[in-house]
Amino acid sequence: MNTAVPTIRVLTVDDHPLLREGIGAVVGRQADMAIVGEAANGIEAVQQWRLLQPDVILMDLQMPDMDGMQALASIRAECPQARVIVLTTYKGDALAWRALKAGAVGYLLKSSLRTDLLQAIRAVHAGGRWVPADVAIELAGHTAEEPLTEREIEVLQRIAVGHSNREVGDQLSVSEDTIKARMKSILAKLQARDRTHAVSIALKRGIIRV
Repeated sequence: MNTAVPTIRVLTVDDHPLLREGIGAVVGRQADMAIVGEAANGIEAVQQWRLLQPDVILMDLQMPDMDGMQALASIRAECPQARVIVLTTYKGDALAWRALKAGAVGYLLKSSLRTDLLQAIRAVHAGGRWVPADVAIELAGHTAEEPLTEREIEVLQRIAVGHSNREVGDQLSVSEDTIKARMKSILAKLQARDRTHAVSIALKRGIIRV
């Protein structure tokens, strides 16, 4: 009788070699899983996925050339059954929501890799999902809110790096009044007191990055 434990084949995608090495060391000690490939950006991730067909992909979100969200979308477009756990340093609910909406089945904070990595891999391989409890609470707390539109996020992103309403309007080829109207909508949706407060909330929740 064959009693061998099935191996979970893992592809690690991150632009930091030391992180990939660390994940490889942890996974390599497990009897039921193995690293079958690595990638340093989204383009390599898609190529390696096509070549290796791993059971689970660990996907960093912030990478050069093609980021993790784009790679996730490309892989899921070709194979809706692909099991992808996104890796991030941010626990903002908006970033988690976008990743899960794009098809990720796991959301793993890099700060918790030491404690949660193996459980997360096994959980998603078994058909489940993995979202940290504090992120899940944040997600639940904002489900009834109206999300910012892509244009509103773009406006707030530009405001966050110090541009005035007039400057943002010039950059987006719209009037200053249009930007003021969008900021009013942004403040209402985020329940923010002013633009500085809105930027702070958006950064904390992962809606924008600077």
